[in-house]
Amino acid sequence: MRKWLLLCAAILLEVTATLSLRAALDQPAWFALVAVGYIGSFTALSFVLRLGIGIGIAYGIWGASGVALTAVLATVIFGDPLTATMGLGIALVIGGVLCVELGSQAAHAREEEAVS
Repeated sequence: MRKWLLLCAAILLEVTATLSLRAALDQPAWFALVAVGYIGSFTALSFVLRLGIGIGIAYGIWGASGVALTAVLATVIFGDPLTATMGLGIALVIGGVLCVELGSQAAHAREEEAVS
């Protein structure tokens, strides 16, 4: 459970940093939050990896969630466009990560069967 909470923290910190980067274009003081967010995100992600989540899974979930949340929140906060094509792209990214996760679970199951 702890590793998933840390992964959520890494995602939220990365999204915060990215949105703050956009805000910093108009108000440079936001660069402080950009730095804190990215450093915190990578730190949390490193803890996730130490706790045993594979890099493909952790990075995939982190990346896909970050893309999706950033796109949606940029629309809400900054009025950026969110088109149907972009929505399809987000769905494909999330679907790809889901495929990687399911494939990883199947590989772990096969490894456990081979050891037994």
